[in-house]
Amino acid sequence: MRKNRLQSTQDLQAYFNRRLQKVVAKYGKRMEGWDEILDPDLPKNIVIESWRGRKSLAEAARHGFSSILSAGYYLDHMEPASTLYAVDPLDGDAASLSDEERSRILGGEVAMWGEFVSPENVDSRIWPRAAAVAERLWSPQEVRDVPSMYGRLDQVSRNLDLLGLTHRASYLPMLERLAAGDPVEPLKTLADAVQPATFGQRIRTHKYTQLTPLDRLVDAARPENDTARDFAALVDRVDRAEMRIWLTRWRDNHALLQRTLEKSELLKEDIPVSEALSRLGVVGLEALDYLDRGERPPAAWVVQQRSFLETLKKPLAELRLAIAPSIEKLVNAAASSP
Repeated sequence: MRKNRLQSTQDLQAYFNRRLQKVVAKYGKRMEGWDEILDPDLPKNIVIESWRGRKSLAEAARHGFSSILSAGYYLDHMEPASTLYAVDPLDGDAASLSDEERSRILGGEVAMWGEFVSPENVDSRIWPRAAAVAERLWSPQEVRDVPSMYGRLDQVSRNLDLLGLTHRASYLPMLERLAAGDPVEPLKTLADAVQPATFGQRIRTHKYTQLTPLDRLVDAARPENDTARDFAALVDRVDRAEMRIWLTRWRDNHALLQRTLEKSELLKEDIPVSEALSRLGVVGLEALDYLDRGERPPAAWVVQQRSFLETLKKPLAELRLAIAPSIEKLVNAAASSP
């Protein structure tokens, strides 16, 4: 039996949405709303869009509503394509649905909010990762080959360049402006090793308004970090010679970049990031030395490096050191060597 009086804010919202749905239907439109509107008494032709996760997506389907997944596809959260690609609307809570209920899940929506985008960097925040979400939604659920996906994504990125998108073209000019006449290569080495903090991390770290300039290193850094992915592949195939080249470059980069960082008001906040990158290079080289000698490092060394790596799980200057997980893997390999 329907309540005669509204007894909660949820009742009030359901009442409002029932009235609104009639207005929308009058003009031949279908109503769609975020998962907060979900109420079993609403007309079943309303589409529920889940931004909070697959639990509400599945709940909507069980109640007879068509539903769309947004959770996991937010490009402004600055997660790499591999993370986005792993999200499927029919996983998780939806896996227990009946065939009829699963048929009500229409798919997903890639989402991009604009708090931290400018005309200069907006393409780099959308592309090419949006293409990875598109492939996820157009592919059979069992298709999960991430390296294969990246091979196609690289080609998509090149095609987007030819169409005139600036997702890659804007990167170097932004770094050159930050370098302010100094050689840009050391700054690029740093930028290539980091990625922006997540949306939640940024809003908790810094006070932003609509007038805040988006001209810092975090605004130039790209969410899809090819360098970190390539280095991770070197670690996986134990290519120690090539690893040493990269680790030496990172170790020595702070000395090359220090003057540029110190003279720039926009880059001073990134001094700890550059120092941390240099130390990651040192730690990685030391781990390789132990592995090359077949020697297990002292326990105190392992504790010290793991403690340092733990600190890097929090952003520095709103940046995440994307290569840190691979350095941690080297430390752990050295620690467990015979």
